[in-house]
Amino acid sequence: MSEGEVFHEKQRLELCAIHALNNVLQERVFTKETADDICKRLAPQCVVNPHRSVLGTGNYDVNVIMAALQSRELAAVWWDKRRTVQSLVMSKVQGFILNVPSRVSLGIVSLPLRRRHWLAVRQVNGQYYNLDSKLKSPVCIGGEAELRTFLSEQLSQDVAEMLLVVRREVEEDGSWLNADRK
Repeated sequence: MSEGEVFHEKQRLELCAIHALNNVLQERVFTKETADDICKRLAPQCVVNPHRSVLGTGNYDVNVIMAALQSRELAAVWWDKRRTVQSLVMSKVQGFILNVPSRVSLGIVSLPLRRRHWLAVRQVNGQYYNLDSKLKSPVCIGGEAELRTFLSEQLSQDVAEMLLVVRREVEEDGSWLNADRK
């Protein structure tokens, strides 16, 4: 599949969590409105919702991502960074959502600040793609070996985190992890 055929939402406001969800699912499923509805369900009594930006521009937290995936019969599994990515059973993982540090910029001026950013990685027709919404287009990572290298590099950043996107039954039976390589 050519890069032009890979679904890729680009960054808008602080909606990277929504873009990461849609990119990992390879279709536009979630919107700001659906994410805001999830936030209201997660904290119905709160005037200031703790799961999103007070400015209403997005910046959704992991709870919104997990609830969104659950609504699609999927699960998010927190990756324990003490494990090696070699222990992943890639055939059981539908995609990856990473939370990484990201530079803050105003137009062309880059500020000396770092914020958190959600991005998606997924296999499409045998190749893995970096579907970061801040990229102009999807970037082909390659096969499994290149993906493992990419994930290891991303996770080597102290504050980077990774969620595995798997079917619920895969989460329940733990088949995403190679028992021999824990």
